[in-house]
Amino acid sequence: MKWMILAGKLITLGAWAMMGYNLISPLGGDIGTLLTILFAITVLMHLMQLGVFHLLFKKLMPLNGRDYLNVFAFGVFALLEYRAKAMAHYAAEARRP
Repeated sequence: MKWMILAGKLITLGAWAMMGYNLISPLGGDIGTLLTILFAITVLMHLMQLGVFHLLFKKLMPLNGRDYLNVFAFGVFALLEYRAKAMAHYAAEARRP
């Protein structure tokens, strides 16, 4: 699972790089327009994921700005990573006498 999350993060980083490059130096034709629209949709979706992250994880673990930035940048892959951390924490607590 860890390698899938890492692969997803690398692919997401590549997508951000392409969309960012398109904002700095717009590509011609339909592909430039498509990348701009995808950028807007990606930002909106990742903002919604930030809301979900805040609502679900603020009670489970202390959160800082780096955590929120991680979720904004990598979306669902970061959420899966934090979910695994929370589950491991509660599994360890359940084993305590």
